[in-house]
Amino acid sequence: MFKPTQVCEGTRRLAMTTKQGRNYYKGTRTGAMGRHTKHGNYIIEYRKVRTYVVPAGLADTRLTPFVGTHIPPIKSRFEGYKDGLRGQYYLDRWKVENAFEEGPTAAAAEAKA
Repeated sequence: MFKPTQVCEGTRRLAMTTKQGRNYYKGTRTGAMGRHTKHGNYIIEYRKVRTYVVPAGLADTRLTPFVGTHIPPIKSRFEGYKDGLRGQYYLDRWKVENAFEEGPTAAAAEAKA
């Protein structure tokens, strides 16, 4: 049986993840934009806030958005409801359309019976 030397064993290690080791925090390399106070609040330090400068001549560029500007936005219509779609209306309609499914309320009713 071939046993690798200690030098070879070290090369087999993968990069450390957050699940390995103690007190290891990988982070996202974004940096903090403020600080925490002793009272649990967070104060934004505006000198640390990132600002993005729009390049000169961007209005004259040929770049376009993913969706054309000439396409009208889709407006949702909830017909049959006088004051729009509310949560209770949604649940009532779901119960009517999915009566064959056993939901948590049906299981609870069977348990009581």
